Amino acid sequence: MSENRVVIEKPEGNDLAVAGMVLGIIGVVLNLIPFIPYVLGVLAIIFGIVGMMKKPVKQGIAIASLILGIVTFAQKILFWVVIILLGSMENV
Repeated sequence: MSENRVVIEKPEGNDLAVAGMVLGIIGVVLNLIPFIPYVLGVLAIIFGIVGMMKKPVKQGIAIASLILGIVTFAQKILFWVVIILLGSMENV
């Protein structure tokens, strides 16, 4: 009697890129909270770069992670520019 074995291969994924994309999304959503988006943006950028270098599989997610990290920083910079401009306006 012979045994039949079934081998199931797990498809390759890019876990760091997925983690970076999740952090980037959270950073964009929580942009008005004072210090959290800076950390989330940096981590999203780092995970996106490492995800692009590590595996060629699912590179689109790594690129999305990188873009979301950059968008988080851009929103934060724009937020502070608007705050400074509104604070420097004289009462009319």
